[in-house]
Amino acid sequence: MFFRQYYLQCLSHASYLIGDRTSGKAVVVDPQRDVQQYIDDARSEGLSITSVFETHFHADFLSGHLELASQVGAEIIYGQAADGRVDFPIRIMKHGEHLSLGQIDLEVLETPGHTPESVCIVIRPQGPSTEPYGVCTGDTLFIGDVGRPDLLSAVGFSADDLAHQLYESLHTKLMALPDETKVYPAHGAGSSCGKNLSTETVSTIGEQRKTNYALAPMSVEQFVDAVTQGQSVAPLYFLFAANKNRQAHELFNETRQVTKLSLQDVLKAQLDGAVVIDSRDDMSFAAGHLRGSVNVGLTGRFAEYVGEVMEPGTPIALVCDPGTEDEAAMRLARIGFDNVVGALHDPIRIFFENPEIVERQSRLSVDAFNQRLATVKNISLVDIRNLGEVELGTIPGSRHISLPSLLKRMNELEKNDPIVVFCAGGYRSSIASSLLKLHGFKDVSDVIGGYSAWANSQS
Repeated sequence: MFFRQYYLQCLSHASYLIGDRTSGKAVVVDPQRDVQQYIDDARSEGLSITSVFETHFHADFLSGHLELASQVGAEIIYGQAADGRVDFPIRIMKHGEHLSLGQIDLEVLETPGHTPESVCIVIRPQGPSTEPYGVCTGDTLFIGDVGRPDLLSAVGFSADDLAHQLYESLHTKLMALPDETKVYPAHGAGSSCGKNLSTETVSTIGEQRKTNYALAPMSVEQFVDAVTQGQSVAPLYFLFAANKNRQAHELFNETRQVTKLSLQDVLKAQLDGAVVIDSRDDMSFAAGHLRGSVNVGLTGRFAEYVGEVMEPGTPIALVCDPGTEDEAAMRLARIGFDNVVGALHDPIRIFFENPEIVERQSRLSVDAFNQRLATVKNISLVDIRNLGEVELGTIPGSRHISLPSLLKRMNELEKNDPIVVFCAGGYRSSIASSLLKLHGFKDVSDVIGGYSAWANSQS
């Protein structure tokens, strides 16, 4: 058996290539949108990708199922609850149904709860009657957590109902597997699909039975409370991506290069409704940037945070460190944001030659922040961290508006009041302060080093 996990750190996304060397057949489970790596690895191992398993309709990334179907002719497989819900050809497999690759047997377990159509894939290298090697659990079971059941509440699915289904899926299906069975989830730490995901990317059923809070002995009612409470606000783009994964959308071209734009091109795009995303680091952005641009640093969870601060489908013009434009566009394409019109060519020279279009960002050291609090009246202090972070401590007098909520809730703030935003370390607060400036807030600053720097100064 050939088995490989692909872990995409910037989206905390794990996908899998499983191949049978006796037959030459292989499947990919939950592929990312740029699929060439699976094709190349399969070819180098003498394998042909015949199928793509989707464990559910993903919300946090755009899957590569259509790209693999187009490029290698792979059939796309979903669980039974996906039947009639997509507009491209698929194969439906029911609970307990098996797919043979040769010696390797793959069994579908219907495990609703995170979503109604969620499935897990049990891997048996020596045929259907032998002990399993592992199970690809999608978003049903993570390392240290389980899939949140509340993401579909906006489209008519009750979080409590799905949580009840998740309890049954975990205890009657996954926990029935042998303790030695390896657990291969679709996500790890940092994903918004759960609240307590581990940095580990593989575990076992036995280890999760002992250590996963959601699998501790408890009633179904206690389980529902445990998995529905304390979840962060889902990024704005999640519903968009989940819907797009069900549609026959345009295929991603991995070789496409980003168009280089003049300053006039970018300014016109802004006037026409495009959002300018500056992917440089926060200190470079603060030193000087194009007026009206939003800072989302490429070194962090770039695509996810872009998806939190703008409406899906909005045209995007990029400002990047030279040579990183194609990487930025690829990351955006991974969440379905294909509307990149181009990137400003040679931005530092453009800023130097056109100072009238350049702004600096107000960033406060902890000392400067404390002085501002003491001397300026009516400051609105906004904590843009997630709820779980806030519960561990915050700056007195602050209002909590998480970054994924900011675009929808900024009308709760007065545009003419002085505003100071903070996060844990300064990355997200740079996003938030630049977003507020874009939307007409006059006096916005953020705290360098964020809550961590402020808390350390108090000791």
